[in-house]
Amino acid sequence: MGIGEHGRARAAAHGRVAGLMTAATIAALLPSDVGGPDVHGGSGTHHAAGGGARTAGARDAGADPRVAAAEPGAGVPGVGVTRGTVAAPGGALAVPGGRHQALPVAGVAGVPGGPRAGAPVAPGAPVAPGALAALGAPAALEAPGVPGAPAARGGPGAPGAPAPAPAAPAVTHREERITTPAGPVTTDVVVADLRRPGVRAGLLTGATVGERATVPVHGERAGAVAAVNGDFFDLARSNAPAGPSVRDGRLLTSAVPPGRRLAPPVPGSAPGDVLAVDATGTPRLDRLTLAATAAGPGGTLPVRTLNAYAVPVGGIGLFTGDWAGDRAAALCGSDTDHRAPCAPDRVEIVVRDGAVTAVRPPGAGPIPAGEQILAGRDEGAAALRRFAVGDRVALHLRVTSASGVPAETAVGGSPILRDGAPVPGLDDRRRDPRTAAGITAEGRLVLLTADGRESTSAGITLAETAEQLRRAGAVDGVNLDGGGSSTMVFGGRVVNAPSEDAHRLVPNALGILTGGGR
Repeated sequence: MGIGEHGRARAAAHGRVAGLMTAATIAALLPSDVGGPDVHGGSGTHHAAGGGARTAGARDAGADPRVAAAEPGAGVPGVGVTRGTVAAPGGALAVPGGRHQALPVAGVAGVPGGPRAGAPVAPGAPVAPGALAALGAPAALEAPGVPGAPAARGGPGAPGAPAPAPAAPAVTHREERITTPAGPVTTDVVVADLRRPGVRAGLLTGATVGERATVPVHGERAGAVAAVNGDFFDLARSNAPAGPSVRDGRLLTSAVPPGRRLAPPVPGSAPGDVLAVDATGTPRLDRLTLAATAAGPGGTLPVRTLNAYAVPVGGIGLFTGDWAGDRAAALCGSDTDHRAPCAPDRVEIVVRDGAVTAVRPPGAGPIPAGEQILAGRDEGAAALRRFAVGDRVALHLRVTSASGVPAETAVGGSPILRDGAPVPGLDDRRRDPRTAAGITAEGRLVLLTADGRESTSAGITLAETAEQLRRAGAVDGVNLDGGGSSTMVFGGRVVNAPSEDAHRLVPNALGILTGGGR
């Protein structure tokens, strides 16, 4: 069994055993005031909790190995499967079929003989005639009086009273098989309506920059209903992300020099490019720039980076308690080559309570609370050597955004889709597993993964990634880390097929959270 096929078998087994969540479990993740935003999965038809787990077994020749000979959910009340064909514009990418799975079967009101609103439907429980079709549609779990809820007409099931129009689900998942010039590819798409009360995006991280975990673990810790891996990162040394990252309105990292970003080149992109979400829940493509200084007896020095794994040649970087890695390594390499030698002159100063407490060679490891460290190389090191223990230092840190709107959440990524069109000049040859995130004209967030590096799913190019975001409804979008990092979690389980034997550890993920307000 090759690595790709083995990875699929692992994903299938995870879906069958560890990934089955009961309706009650899903409902527990959702806000209690209105029964929670709808969290659905799939393409036209919705599966009940546990349905849609990708299984290994007998397969048709050339079929998606995540689809067993018997469709997941077959024979389970409330579960239906449909397949169809959707042609992409211009016929470049055809979609032979797809699936939806509805995870939170929290109940459907207004169905004669059906469950009461909010009552979980146990897998295998009898379902009254007529309830099957209702369960297969997006169920409205909002209450009258809640913004976006359908208006009540009589009571649920009242004689002659029309059923209220179902509300669109707040978070959905869809799996599709697409056809590319290199063969079939399996994609997964999650769409989250961030305008709905209690639905928000968040950056999922460990306690410190570079503390890695798998996407499922990141998602579980945060209670996310969906998540994908985030930015490219320094896999060789620090495990820190390459671009800016903002969590809960606080800048954790700034961008490394352009030549040190371990990502495929994208025309027109810049190191500070991010997908950002503001405090109102509005997502946008943005560009974040660090403006920081350190003022001391000898004047004011520019600070080029914050908690970055590569400080520019001749520059100074700031490291805070969010960093626990090797600071000396951040002063190695050049602005274009991580393999270049370390700077011959490197130094760091420790600042506590606004005063220098140490001038020393750069070190590594956790930074005690209340301390900040300025690390310099080349000319930056020479400037820091002018400080002496006891000198006063005033640190000023500010981040500016191209939009002028502060980011509550931001993850680094290169724009590949702008204003509804793929960025010109995107690579159309190299195929890899991909992860991307996009924004619809209405402000919904789109998360996308494409499986690759295996005989049954060839991967997609950057140009095709942009097109798939556009097909999913996005008008703007960014490319995130791909390859072995590409992982999508929905409803507590991995729904794509990562290309490596084990889920890769990554420093951050982009998650969809519910409950607790914005």
